[in-house]
Amino acid sequence: MLVLELSNVTDSSEALSQKQPFEQMHFVEEVGLMFELVGLPRMSGRIFGWLLISNPPQQSHGELAEVLQASKGSISTMTRLLIQIGLIERVSLPGERRDYFQIKPNAWSQMTKQRMAQIIAFRQLAEKGLDLIKDMPSPLQQRLQEMRDIHAFLERELPLLDERWELEQKQSMLHKSH
Repeated sequence: MLVLELSNVTDSSEALSQKQPFEQMHFVEEVGLMFELVGLPRMSGRIFGWLLISNPPQQSHGELAEVLQASKGSISTMTRLLIQIGLIERVSLPGERRDYFQIKPNAWSQMTKQRMAQIIAFRQLAEKGLDLIKDMPSPLQQRLQEMRDIHAFLERELPLLDERWELEQKQSMLHKSH
């Protein structure tokens, strides 16, 4: 758990007591739908969507439940899932007894690394399958060969993309500092 020190942060309960603008809540729902498309619960996407645009960026269970009109149990379950997959983190604020959640720094890079592990696992699985049917006619092996080949390709190329991304980020930070 991280401990953050914040200064001049407005009381988020004031901001939450007002109705959220339609555009913000529409964005939150769109993120929820996107998460659902990739096999994650919609509520986890709604939480993530709100944390992407919330001010302050740290939100408590209660604040998330209020703004998203969801039960605290659902918020608790989905924040645990988001922590587990590396997209958010739990933080504590000085002088506060409750925990808060925020987007984890470098969350997207971490997700790419997790995808890489999945890609390797799929390639290895395809190789096992090919080994099982090595004595069968070539056309029967084609599905597994495609599975192996695409994952082997991604296994080679994703680290290069990650390196290019990191270089681009470093260059961008240099330009911003000048």
